[in-house]
Amino acid sequence: MKRKIILLSILLFSANIIWSQSFNYLPLSKNKQVVSHSYLTLSYLEEFEQAEWVAYELSKERVGGAYRRSNDFRADPKVSSGSAELSDYKGFGYDRGHLAPAADMKFDETAMTECFFMSNMSPQDPSFNRGIWKNLEAQVREWAIQNEHLYIVTGPILDSSLTASIGSNKVVIPNFYYKVILDYTTPEVKGIAFVLPNEKGVNQLTNYVVTIDHVESLTGIDFFPELPDDLEQLLESRKDISRWSFIPLSISNTKRASNSAQCLGKASSTGIRCLNRTKIDNGYCHVHQAQVSGVTTPTVKKKATASRCTATTKAGGRCKRNTQNANRKCWQHQ
Repeated sequence: MKRKIILLSILLFSANIIWSQSFNYLPLSKNKQVVSHSYLTLSYLEEFEQAEWVAYELSKERVGGAYRRSNDFRADPKVSSGSAELSDYKGFGYDRGHLAPAADMKFDETAMTECFFMSNMSPQDPSFNRGIWKNLEAQVREWAIQNEHLYIVTGPILDSSLTASIGSNKVVIPNFYYKVILDYTTPEVKGIAFVLPNEKGVNQLTNYVVTIDHVESLTGIDFFPELPDDLEQLLESRKDISRWSFIPLSISNTKRASNSAQCLGKASSTGIRCLNRTKIDNGYCHVHQAQVSGVTTPTVKKKATASRCTATTKAGGRCKRNTQNANRKCWQHQ
């Protein structure tokens, strides 16, 4: 035990030396298409039409800036193969989910506008993007304040099994997202990672904590390769939430607070997914409740069409009453 403590102390001392120098915290890129902006760097995978990772730094001083969302979504001119476009997301029911969040970029006008490049977006379910993912982003900002400086790498988990896509550029829809965080400041150098499904989250953030090694096995990405090997192995193999202060999430009113999502039903005439949004728990809008598995819709008999009575009045004229009777005579002339 004493030997392990001494080894850890040496590793942390080494980390402090490296920290005083410039630290290249970027992961390795699968296809070498690394795009560097002023305040964020990303690795773009053309076959999925999105970044495999986006990396940036977040310090205590950068949290809580005054710059508002620019909302200037646009293609990234630095992506040589051409990035996704704003039109790819229209009409499909998915959010343009930020990988590096806008709320982390409020410290600088350039940082804010850069995070609205479409290369920083990924198709996210609205209930995920506006729920558990947003909560995780807020948690990371709290940690930046507490720990003074963090390195953050985030992205979708992409592989060849993914086939669903949106838009003319075929932006692939991921099933999972990850976030990897490194606190590389002494006296407590530490790391933590998360993997979350692209759906409404109903658990505390601690339920989604994994080791960095686990994220590497899912993505094939080598995180923080510039760390000393022994320190990298130690940080990436540990799953210790006791080193991080979590904000408890209120999830008791999940149903009440849920956001609407795109209906899972399909139009009977075209077979195309319904564009209506719904908050109904089964995921289908009121029009497509009959498509819910196990649900039968009662048959409603159509009312007969009313027509003018064919009988003749005592005055010799045709009766003016309408009737639904089969013999086309009103009640008075039966």
